[in-house]
Amino acid sequence: MPGRHYVSSIRDFWRVCSGCNAEARDRVEKFLREVLNTEEFPLTVMDRPIESETTKIVENSYRATTLAFLNEWSLFAERNGVDLIKVIKAIKMRPTHSNMIFPGPGIGGYCLPKDGGLGYWAYKHILGFEDGDDIFKITPAAIDINDTRGLHVAQLTRDALRNMGRYIAGAEVLLCGASYRQDVGDTRYSGSEMVVRKLTEMGAEIRVHDPYVEHWYELESQDTYPAPGHSWARFFRNQDHLTSTTVQQDIASALKGTEALILAVPHTPYLELDPDQVVAWAGSPLAVIDCFGILDDDRIRRYFELDCEVKALGRGHIQRIKKEVKEKQSPA
Repeated sequence: MPGRHYVSSIRDFWRVCSGCNAEARDRVEKFLREVLNTEEFPLTVMDRPIESETTKIVENSYRATTLAFLNEWSLFAERNGVDLIKVIKAIKMRPTHSNMIFPGPGIGGYCLPKDGGLGYWAYKHILGFEDGDDIFKITPAAIDINDTRGLHVAQLTRDALRNMGRYIAGAEVLLCGASYRQDVGDTRYSGSEMVVRKLTEMGAEIRVHDPYVEHWYELESQDTYPAPGHSWARFFRNQDHLTSTTVQQDIASALKGTEALILAVPHTPYLELDPDQVVAWAGSPLAVIDCFGILDDDRIRRYFELDCEVKALGRGHIQRIKKEVKEKQSPA
């Protein structure tokens, strides 16, 4: 797992292996026992490589599917005044559900977005089963849901600006967080990419800030990465100028003149942003879109007191906070 504990995440974790025959299996096991901490994290040796690979694919497909499952409850929460972040925290009190994760604008990374698709592809093209033999329904649906969740962030941004009497077309929008995960600089399959591409198609002027990312290669190299004509740019209009995207490091200058702020990744510096300072840096009230439960209720309330608009994935209770603030501000 990328981040400060990267080496530990490789060495100090449960692993599965196999080999194409008994000798290969023994050699693989010997090698892994020499480099991994198998005393505390036992190594599981499978009989055949297909079992070892299926273990990895099923694990990551399961995790991706549970995240996709939470997408529908995130939308439910938004429409029915429920804070899904609080719901998940309550559920996680039970040890059996302690690994429940809020999906944010997309899952990203180099495993979860692709492994289910790899299994689906191998079933047809390596293992030789027919196209009509459609046993895969949940896994591909989960991939589609996770890949497109960022589109809803663009809709929330548009709606927040509308509530302020502004338009998304031509709006100065700052996206905070290009990476797929907090406190790392890895942009592979980042949910933020879908947000940027959709907002760009809608006519917004996009700025990007990330304290851990220097270059957003998926945008800068979209004409050739991952191969010519295969980037996500092909699904959207008006994408050509994204190749000149720069990732800013100074949050104060990035916010200057911003009309909408999207908190896309829970980087530590974003958790500490003060609403009064944000509005001061922006120069006027702005729309704030929280994608990851970054804002607590007090900060949400303060943004409304500063005449900002706040929207968030999975947090329908925000409208109650807004109503409370407006009633308090209204003369008796």
